[in-house]
Amino acid sequence: MWRIGQLARMTGVSDRTLRHYDKIGLLAPAAVDRVTGYRWYGVAELTRLERIRGLQRLGLSLRQITDVLDAPDAQLRQALTETVAALRRDIASMSQAVVAAEDRLATDTSILPQLSHVGPRRLHVRRLSVEHPAELADWCVAPSTVLLTWLTGQPVGGFRAAVGTGRGGETLTLPGRDVVRVVVPPARGVVGAGQELFDWLDRNRLALTGPTLEERLVDADGVGATVLEVPVRSTTAPHAGQPYVG
Repeated sequence: MWRIGQLARMTGVSDRTLRHYDKIGLLAPAAVDRVTGYRWYGVAELTRLERIRGLQRLGLSLRQITDVLDAPDAQLRQALTETVAALRRDIASMSQAVVAAEDRLATDTSILPQLSHVGPRRLHVRRLSVEHPAELADWCVAPSTVLLTWLTGQPVGGFRAAVGTGRGGETLTLPGRDVVRVVVPPARGVVGAGQELFDWLDRNRLALTGPTLEERLVDADGVGATVLEVPVRSTTAPHAGQPYVG
């Protein structure tokens, strides 16, 4: 029999960890001295501890280990299958984070685009034909404005646009869609941020799938910001996109 400190030294597990395992019912000592309170462990406990550590190395949490430690092998295999799937998702997420961080380090940009999915949206708009982006400023005079542009990249020459009217005008329905969103603070120009966003889309092999949305928002203190929202799809995989209605 070994005392808790001896077992800890033998296995490389701290006394505190062994006490925690006892507290959560994962690994109880073989005996506890009623007078001294010393915990004593035997071969059975050593074997159980090594199984616990082995399952941890396989990626199982303590909660999962508690459920499967004494369960049939089929239950353990199911837990491992779920853990592998979760780990693969984590790896994919971390890989995307690495790529995004490397891109930010390699480029002189002030924007941090976010990929997300947005639900359907119904707007009342007035359609425009624009020869130069500067013309849009004349239509965006209200504190809060929604602007749509039909672009395939950075604006060159004329293009179609639409400005929100709040009420009245033509009804335009945007379906639920995958978008890249950028919030442009007041100190940053929208045109420059838009150019950086299109460059970012090119580097990440994303193509536009519908009208871009520019929404100018003002809070209760009168501070404004502009949200750029670009519906996208990957150009590296097949896609059956849902077209916009309008």
